[in-house]
Amino acid sequence: MSGMGEIDGVVVYRAEPAGPPRGAVIVIHEIWGLVDQIKGVADRWAAEGYLAIAPDIMTHVGIAPEVGEELSVAAKHPDEEVRTAMQPRLREALAPIRQPEYAEWAIRQLRKVVDHLVARPDVHGRIAVTGFCFGGTYSFALAAADDRLEAAVPFYGTAPDAGGIARIGCPVLALYGELDPPLMERLPEVRETMAAAGIDFTDVVYPGAMHAFFNETNARTYHAEFAADAWAKATAFVDERLG
Repeated sequence: MSGMGEIDGVVVYRAEPAGPPRGAVIVIHEIWGLVDQIKGVADRWAAEGYLAIAPDIMTHVGIAPEVGEELSVAAKHPDEEVRTAMQPRLREALAPIRQPEYAEWAIRQLRKVVDHLVARPDVHGRIAVTGFCFGGTYSFALAAADDRLEAAVPFYGTAPDAGGIARIGCPVLALYGELDPPLMERLPEVRETMAAAGIDFTDVVYPGAMHAFFNETNARTYHAEFAADAWAKATAFVDERLG
């Protein structure tokens, strides 16, 4: 069973497994918000036996799912002129999420979801987080903000600074595309900082893959083989950590 709902004021998409949940996975969307592609990812986690919750933390700043779908289609357009023309609108739409108060608000919303899952007796405290791009960054951030998580699987997300990394309380599997310069340039530092902090950190870099290689709706970046491998690694990681 799946559908939209609300958790303590947070709008969410909820995907329930067919039987008793093996645990729960919080699925954090890209900058496009809670679009159908992310709901599909939640459904896939439910098919693996997990209760999947995908919170909407973009409508708050004006990017409702229908707006996100429109922006996403333009950003993925094969015509470079179309992609370039939409950049000013995209920058304007995303300006609010770059403010420090937004990050604080977003983490509060995500922690409400954790609160809800902790209180569910059928979850037994077995909670993981995953996310993509923006959602990958917030997967790292939530792992640093809430020690009740048992696993984090950020896809091409930006890791916190050294102080944030030191607060991460669960194992992390980070998945990247090699052709993602900002993240690749920082990855050696992230590895070193994770090791120094004693964090159980594993990263996988897919050669020749671009940012958003997992998103099947983006013909420019999607890589079916790497996406399948990343899914297998992500599910195996969560299976092992959530037991």
